[in-house]
Amino acid sequence: MNWLFAFLYRLFGWGTLGHVPKHLKKAIWVVCPHWNNRDFFIGVGVRASIGVKMGFLGKSALFKWYSGWFFRALGGFPVYRERSNNLVEAVAETFKQNEFIHIAIAPEGTRSNISKLKSGFYYMALKAGVPIVPVGFDYTRKKVVFGEVIYLTGDYVKDMKPFYDFYLTIQSPKKEWLQNYEQTGLIPLPKERKS
Repeated sequence: MNWLFAFLYRLFGWGTLGHVPKHLKKAIWVVCPHWNNRDFFIGVGVRASIGVKMGFLGKSALFKWYSGWFFRALGGFPVYRERSNNLVEAVAETFKQNEFIHIAIAPEGTRSNISKLKSGFYYMALKAGVPIVPVGFDYTRKKVVFGEVIYLTGDYVKDMKPFYDFYLTIQSPKKEWLQNYEQTGLIPLPKERKS
């Protein structure tokens, strides 16, 4: 089925920019901005085009009895936001148990405009000891853009600066979290995490 997604991705005029880090055994691929439902199909198409086996986290509402089989077949793992389980710990443990694993995450968590980016993806990568690959959906140029791989140090602001700088280069409408950074140059610290 990958060939079909790759074909449709190219048929609709989409392509890629930047270096795809296929050499990585493990990574969290962070996708922004997330403005509409087409993002999912673009993501599946580019994943098929670049030839990297990659799963994704999706809101549990997508995994209903009538649609769950479809999203699981595409590599999806449901996220149950209403449960108090520790998603960061669970994802980090999944990375540790697999020799080769890639997961795509849309940290905005919604198609709506948001003023602050969610930071769970950062802590998942940090705890699992895996790098982050920033990926931008550039609707203006119909390109999926791959940024430089980010290896985390534990210094949130230092680690996130190249991340924020990368998304400023994406030619798509900017959500408020990125507009704030563009205007102030400040990266907001995440809420203190419970240990």
